[in-house]
Amino acid sequence: MAAKTDQLLIVVSILEGRHFPKSPRLSLVVQASFDGEQLATDPVEHREQPQFSTELAWELDRRTLHQHRLQRTPIKLQCFAVDSVSQTRETVGYIILDLRSVQEVRQDPRWFPLLSSKYTKQRPALLLSMVVENDSKASQPSPDRFRAKKAPPRQGSSSVTDLLPEKLEATLVPDQGYHQVGPAGLCSDMFVLSVTVAFATKLEQLIPSSTKLSAEDSGFFFYYSLLGNDITSEPFHNLLRPDFEPERASVRIRSSKQVLQAFLSQQPSLQIHLCCGNHSLGSADVSLSALAAVSLDLENRVSTVEGAFVLQPPKRINLPPLPADLQPTLGVAVTLRREDVPPQSVRSKDGPGAPSHPVPPPAAPPAEQRPRSASPEHAPPPPPPPPLRPPSSHTESDAESLLEERREQARVSAAGVESPPPPEAAAEGEAPSVSISAPKVSIPSSAHHYCFSLDLRSLGKLSWPHPIAATLRYSYRFFGSAAPIMTNPPVELQRNMEVSLPQSYCAFDFAALPHQLQDTFLRVPLVVEVWHRGSTSRDQLIGQASIQLSHLLTSERTRILGATGEPGWRQTHQDRIPVVQTQRSTEKVAELSYVAALDDLGFISVKEIIVSDSSQNELPARTKPFSHPAATGPAAPSATQGLTAPRDTLEYRTALELELWKEEQEDLFDDRLRKKELRHMQALAEEWKKRDREREALVKKKEVEYNLLEEKLQKTLSDLEKREKQLAEAELQTQRLQRELRAEHDLTQKELQESSRRQQRECDHRVALEREKVRLMEEERSRLLQQIADGESRYKQLEKEFQLYREQQNVRPEFRLQSEVNLLTLEKVELERKLESTIKSKLHYKQHWGRTLKELARLKQREQENAMMRLKKQQAELEAMRLRYLATEEKEAVRQDKQELDSIRNELNRLKKQEERLGPASHEPDPAPSLSLNECAEEHLSRLLEERDTLLRTGVYTHEDRIITELNRQIQDAMRDRRTL
Repeated sequence: MAAKTDQLLIVVSILEGRHFPKSPRLSLVVQASFDGEQLATDPVEHREQPQFSTELAWELDRRTLHQHRLQRTPIKLQCFAVDSVSQTRETVGYIILDLRSVQEVRQDPRWFPLLSSKYTKQRPALLLSMVVENDSKASQPSPDRFRAKKAPPRQGSSSVTDLLPEKLEATLVPDQGYHQVGPAGLCSDMFVLSVTVAFATKLEQLIPSSTKLSAEDSGFFFYYSLLGNDITSEPFHNLLRPDFEPERASVRIRSSKQVLQAFLSQQPSLQIHLCCGNHSLGSADVSLSALAAVSLDLENRVSTVEGAFVLQPPKRINLPPLPADLQPTLGVAVTLRREDVPPQSVRSKDGPGAPSHPVPPPAAPPAEQRPRSASPEHAPPPPPPPPLRPPSSHTESDAESLLEERREQARVSAAGVESPPPPEAAAEGEAPSVSISAPKVSIPSSAHHYCFSLDLRSLGKLSWPHPIAATLRYSYRFFGSAAPIMTNPPVELQRNMEVSLPQSYCAFDFAALPHQLQDTFLRVPLVVEVWHRGSTSRDQLIGQASIQLSHLLTSERTRILGATGEPGWRQTHQDRIPVVQTQRSTEKVAELSYVAALDDLGFISVKEIIVSDSSQNELPARTKPFSHPAATGPAAPSATQGLTAPRDTLEYRTALELELWKEEQEDLFDDRLRKKELRHMQALAEEWKKRDREREALVKKKEVEYNLLEEKLQKTLSDLEKREKQLAEAELQTQRLQRELRAEHDLTQKELQESSRRQQRECDHRVALEREKVRLMEEERSRLLQQIADGESRYKQLEKEFQLYREQQNVRPEFRLQSEVNLLTLEKVELERKLESTIKSKLHYKQHWGRTLKELARLKQREQENAMMRLKKQQAELEAMRLRYLATEEKEAVRQDKQELDSIRNELNRLKKQEERLGPASHEPDPAPSLSLNECAEEHLSRLLEERDTLLRTGVYTHEDRIITELNRQIQDAMRDRRTL
């Protein structure tokens, strides 16, 4: 390894955190990974703002730093919550730092939110700063330098030989551009490990209907870590049709076959995340155990693990379990080969040297999608069916094959004619490692030819208050097509209305065994998704409707003739199903009307269908109506030839033929125009008859609606009468309750006044007693003060006598002096006792005075509480009076509604009589103009009535509102105009 020059340090400063929940039992640790080396901070308290105050540094040279920046090598910070008792670690979240943004000038710290955080209520974040510094002490190892911590040994790992360590790690050799696995003495071969993300399907299933992604997100992308290198794909913006180019990431590994197999057996599954901004929407686990199989010949072959892997949502997102055909999948291919083995030697299904893989019979061959067209005679020919693949077989080239099928289906649905796929360019200057098999379809001899057609008629009864731009989407893999079927353009659906769906008819031709068809129709429903396509927002999933295809199996069978004249059977089912928000929820958001049909066209005679490239490339030739003939006449006459007649020249004959051809073409055009006019007139006559029948059916329908409305009005009148009686009884009950409450209030008021007077007298008496006690205490105090003054005077007198005694002590005996001292001591003790009793009496007086003041405060507070209770009762009386006023006002509104209903009923009776008078006149020769005007007026009048009744039923509007007054005026104008017709 070459000596390093111009050494640098990448320093990441982890300062503090925020928005962490407080947990005294846990501690926080931040672990940083870069270039295969892991550094960790010291554990800190798990509180709202943990203080880390730690710097983590990695040393490298400028060349290696430049190489890492070119490869977009990130720095990954993982935050763990460590239990102080059991020492278990739980991931809190992670942060990905871009090495390209690190500069040699120190920048201000920034807050980075944790991705995939387990704390969903708040969004924890770390305050970080990054800088590149010159390593001035590269030759002297610093004792304070952080060292990489060893990862704990994985359970079940075992060494291949005794020379290998217990835990194998991949170490990057920057100068050579490869990772070394195992000891240097055992590493003699160079291998290439590649990961290819090919395609993805059903990604919209990872997002709940209640979740709305922010508009500022840059898009969706895939993220995974390959030997410590964090890799992100190019972003894409459509989950319904993820369109991204397959990306291959490769790393070079220097090792041996045995050591590399032991290393791969210790590695966990490769986890690939689907991310949107800072959120992980789901992840797929790709097991690398197949790459470490001992039986694989890595010397001459390529080890491959590929297929369609299921994307699982994060644990914090509770999504209902999805059926197998609706699960989001990700096509991934992981290959391991020696560097000297060319990529062309990769085994393919039909490549040279590849073993033959038996293909099981498919559940259903691919379908032929036939969208409904307005002019079927000019429709392009149906495309040939795409190649069949087993639904659950994972061969060496499964991911690329599935990707190619998805692209072919997209081209079929977009252009109507299948074209051969363009050859893909080799990644990183190499040839592709996987080849595509020939499009061959194997069909069992007992399979039937089926044709399933679905017509989504209308969508209505929206429960949302605002209109939506509805688009329907569904797919059913049993028909052989993984591409979704969508209605286009979106239709505007409003509340309480029904709209027809454009281009909603689709038919599928497929081959299957009868028991497979019955088993699939009984188990797997056809799920139709309703999406809202806003002009300024992302697509939003409104709900799902499940079409039970088992109803087709129990419906009545009718005999039909196929396109070739062979007899067959048809089963048809028509129904209206609810659209719910999720498959588990029962909340209905809309209603879908559909018609499904299944045609059984008998056995299929063709055993094997091979689609060649020439048949895919051929397009129907277009013939021109006229082409000019080539100039094959003789050369122009020379000047020496004589002049010929003008009618005998070639130009004249050609012009004459052209004029004759023009007249013939004009006659043919006139003939075609007359025939076309006749067809149009016949179509107009049929359409007129059809609309006449529709008008008659509409009149009958209106009569039935009027009868139902009249019954509803009668029922409403009876309900109003019952309600009026109930209101009268309630008013009497309210008056009785008011009288009782008033009497109870008066009684309580009197009791409170009497209690207040009694307590006032008692307080006055107690205050007088306390005042008497205070007066006595003052007298006792003055008496005691007088006694103290007398005692002090006596003390002074005794002092004088004592002085006199001292002067006379020489002449007085000693025992008399001792007796006088004892008497004085007794008098002093008595005086001190009296002083102490006086002080205690003073304290007792102060305590009594404090208790008296507290009692007065309690009485004052009780009086205030009584006043508040009286105020609350007065407010209750005011509320009762307000309710009585509202009941009177509601009674007046009911009376006005009754008058309005009477007027509507009279108007309906008048309309019925008018229709009876106009009945005989409807059989006259030409009633179409007047009948159309009457129907337009009646339709306008019924629409106005329905709008007014709908607004009144909401309870927001009354008859005095401006919009209701305007509708009444329009209704009267419409009635007046209808009378004049």
